[in-house]
Amino acid sequence: MSEPEPVCDLLAIGPHPDDVELSCGGWLALAHQRGQQVVIVDLSQGERATNGTPAERSAEAQWAAERLGVAARLNLGLPDCEIDDHDPQQIQAVVASIRSYRPALLLAPWTAARHPDHAAAGALAKRAGFLAGVANFHPELGDPWRLSRLIHYPQRQDATPDFVVDVTAVIAEKRAAIACHASQFGARPVETLINNPLGLGAFETRDRYWGASIGVEFGEPYILGAPVPLQDPIAHFSAHPAQPVWMPPR
Repeated sequence: MSEPEPVCDLLAIGPHPDDVELSCGGWLALAHQRGQQVVIVDLSQGERATNGTPAERSAEAQWAAERLGVAARLNLGLPDCEIDDHDPQQIQAVVASIRSYRPALLLAPWTAARHPDHAAAGALAKRAGFLAGVANFHPELGDPWRLSRLIHYPQRQDATPDFVVDVTAVIAEKRAAIACHASQFGARPVETLINNPLGLGAFETRDRYWGASIGVEFGEPYILGAPVPLQDPIAHFSAHPAQPVWMPPR
């Protein structure tokens, strides 16, 4: 019996409807341009945000998905501010999504984060990513699926990445997708950390910082948490020589 094939190349998990745009929107746009299939899974509707209603945020999420060119975007409706990697129903919901879309790679927040939902979402993705491949774990949720790799995206943490993706060519698409979330980033009656110009600017500063670390204008940082096998290190590093403009400390 042959192994099932992936349905999508990349599945990106965000705790709230704007998180993937801010953190890994460039990679998603690049993947689309390369003909790769991308799916976004938002865990919650962001219903407890200071600004924006669930209906507004749902519409904004779909507009942003169109700008990035993703194949599908769904919302699991988990409780905002109560993401819990030990909750059986939440675990099963994410497992079902992974088994349904069978991604090669799973993207999720780094487990060190200011917002508890972000840290919990990273841990939830790790737990569900493992359990999705366990055949006897709730077989009614679909056939087991083993990920090729779980990759974490740090947001505003000073985390040392394992690799940086050059997103300079798609920075306009990333900015346009972020701008779709007007309820969060536009002028609103109540100022928050994220709609403050310095808050949103911190993400652009992050991308410029890590871009400079690999010698490009904009780069997104990612964390693997495990070694990467290289069959031919000479060929790899010859094709990707180090040309940092800025060298962060290790």
